[in-house]
Amino acid sequence: MTERVHIAVGLDGAGWHPAAWREATARPTELTSPGYWRDQVRAADAAGVVFATLEDALSLGGRSYEADAETRRDRARGRLDAVLLASFLAPLTERIGLVPTVTTTHPEPFHLATGLQTLDFASRGRAGARFVAGANEQERANFGRRTGDSTGLDAVARSGSPASTPPRVEQSAHWQAAFREAGEVIEAVRALADSWEDDAIIRDVATGRFLDRDRVHNVDIDGEFFAITGASIVPRSPQGQPLVTVLAHQTVPFRLAAQHADVVFVTPQDADRLAPIVAELDAASAELRAEPERLRVFADLLVVIEDTRAAADQTWARLQERATLVTDARVIVGTPGDIVDEIRALAAAGVDGVRLRPARQPADLVAIAEQVLPRAAAAGILAPDDGAPTLRERLGLPRPVSRHTRQETRA
Repeated sequence: MTERVHIAVGLDGAGWHPAAWREATARPTELTSPGYWRDQVRAADAAGVVFATLEDALSLGGRSYEADAETRRDRARGRLDAVLLASFLAPLTERIGLVPTVTTTHPEPFHLATGLQTLDFASRGRAGARFVAGANEQERANFGRRTGDSTGLDAVARSGSPASTPPRVEQSAHWQAAFREAGEVIEAVRALADSWEDDAIIRDVATGRFLDRDRVHNVDIDGEFFAITGASIVPRSPQGQPLVTVLAHQTVPFRLAAQHADVVFVTPQDADRLAPIVAELDAASAELRAEPERLRVFADLLVVIEDTRAAADQTWARLQERATLVTDARVIVGTPGDIVDEIRALAAAGVDGVRLRPARQPADLVAIAEQVLPRAAAAGILAPDDGAPTLRERLGLPRPVSRHTRQETRA
């Protein structure tokens, strides 16, 4: 039987290639236009894409691997806040999950939690987040924090990728501190989502009791990086907890994903190299994972799609001539059929899904929606949409029971 997978997309400005904004099909004057994002995410939604991740960063240069990213003039710059953008898109879409990128180093966990819970209400249960560890020097300067070395975070890579990790820092205390903080933030977001039980709001007009205060619980966290005492201001949302996703390239982020995430994005250079990645994730999950539900694995592919391979090769050559793409993801340059072949190989290798990163937006995203997904569905490798109302259910993940409800049940 052919294995079936979910297809997600990763969206980033004009596309993942740094020269994408110069393409004739690009819309560089609209990158901060709500209509630009509405059109593209709606197209992905109509095509059956399971969720879209929305890239974000807290500095002008973004998560670029380029040392001069802050000062370059030949790169598209300017972006919308991903959580706010997702909230705008929520009522304009029907089925697609909305997964904004959030950085764990500077924003307060309480603010992240309430924003994501609000997104879950706005989307009727389709919210998630891609949590990113690490912060570069410019991000620290933007926030006026962490200018010294007291936290052990000064040498952390800007992207969580080995390509931008300073020598000998990868497994150092600095590197590991950023990921410990990310884990602490994720657990705080989950705890705050659980702080209201599902039946905390009673709306008893006769007695004048709107809230059963005994079913709203203070979160009490005294961690390595922050402390929280109090309950969320947002009631328990449709999914209970937003979907937690992490991009992982190596051991430290693998362990973060295994312990804390629902979905992990990995970057094998081909299907044959997936097995050792999954084996390492399985071993880390067996050691660290408290949740009984297994970690879902999505493989990333960065794609350039044209009707013929010759046209795709020409497009790739033109892009690379204008700017060199540096990425840890596998790049596939070809036809819609070539992309489907790669998805089929990854499905056979055992992934739960594939996240396609369009090199150009909207051109490659349109090709994904109008050509790749229909071919994948016809080939029997696309997981069908069974109509489940929430993103978690669509991925086969149960709705988490509030930890306080579990405690009451055990008592």
